[in-house]
Amino acid sequence: MKTPSEKKSLELAVKCLRLSEELAAQKHFVLAKQLSRSGTSVGANIVEAKFAESKKDFIHKMKIAEKELSETAYWLELVGLTCNVKVSAELLETLSESRKIVRSIVLTSKANLKEGGN
Repeated sequence: MKTPSEKKSLELAVKCLRLSEELAAQKHFVLAKQLSRSGTSVGANIVEAKFAESKKDFIHKMKIAEKELSETAYWLELVGLTCNVKVSAELLETLSESRKIVRSIVLTSKANLKEGGN
C-alpha cells in the first residue's frame, strides 16, 4: 500500500512527464528533460527512503525529495515564463501538496530523532 507521499509524488511525476512530452513536441528539449528528471526523482527518493538504513538516512533521502520538489518548481516557473505551454493549476496544486507532505515528514522525523535518538 502506498503512503500519501508516494501517491502524491507518483501523481506529480505523471503530470510532469505529460508536460515534458508537450514541451518536447514544441522542441523545448532542455526544459522537457530537466522537468522530467526532477519531477520523477521526487518519488524515487521517497520510495528509497522507505528502505533507509537509519532514521538519519530516512531524513536525508526525504530532504533530497524536498530539494527535487524545489527544483521542479523552478523548472515549472521557467516553462511558464519562456514557453507557449500552459502549466496547469492542477499540476501546480499537486506540486504544492507534495511539498507540504514532504516538508511535514522531514520536520516530524527530525523532531522524533531529537526525542528518541538515532
